[in-house]
Amino acid sequence: MENKIMKFQVFCIEVFKIHHNLSGKEVVKLFEEYGVLDYLSENFDVLHTVGENFIVNDIDEYLKSRNANIN
Repeated sequence: MENKIMKFQVFCIEVFKIHHNLSGKEVVKLFEEYGVLDYLSENFDVLHTVGENFIVNDIDEYLKSRNANIN
C-alpha cells in the first residue's frame, strides 16, 4: 500500500507543478513545509479516486487554509 501512496504523491506533485507552472523542487518544498504529503497519504482512499482538477483544487484549498503562498 505504501508504494501506491508514494506513486499517488508523485502524481500529485507532477499535476500541481504543471497547473501552477512551478518546478518539482518548488512543489516538494511547498508540500513538505505545509504537510501536503501527509495530507495526501491520510486521504489517499478518497483522493486517488477523483480527477486531476479536483486534486489540484483540493490541495489549493488545503494550502490556503494554512496561509501558504503558492506563487
